[in-house]
Amino acid sequence: MQLFTSVQATIVLVLSLLALGAEVFALLHAVRQRADAFTATSKQSKTFWVAALAIATLMGVASVGGVGLLGIIGIVVAGVYLADVRPAIDEVLGRRR
Repeated sequence: MQLFTSVQATIVLVLSLLALGAEVFALLHAVRQRADAFTATSKQSKTFWVAALAIATLMGVASVGGVGLLGIIGIVVAGVYLADVRPAIDEVLGRRR
């Protein structure tokens, strides 16, 4: 039983670190973009996304090694940015992924 608990804790730790990595990646991407690219895509402003992703990253740091509401909220915010805003910005700026 102890082995199962250890394996489970390791899996949760790895998943929370991957989520934190996604949150940091999204934050760095948002910081590096021009502010007019956000308005050109009819998305929220750069200030909004940088603040939201910074808070999401802090939530991810707070929940490393565990699964909690803060961690879930953080990864959802980063997921929305990565799935919706980032592709729109890249398209407006003429970048291919």
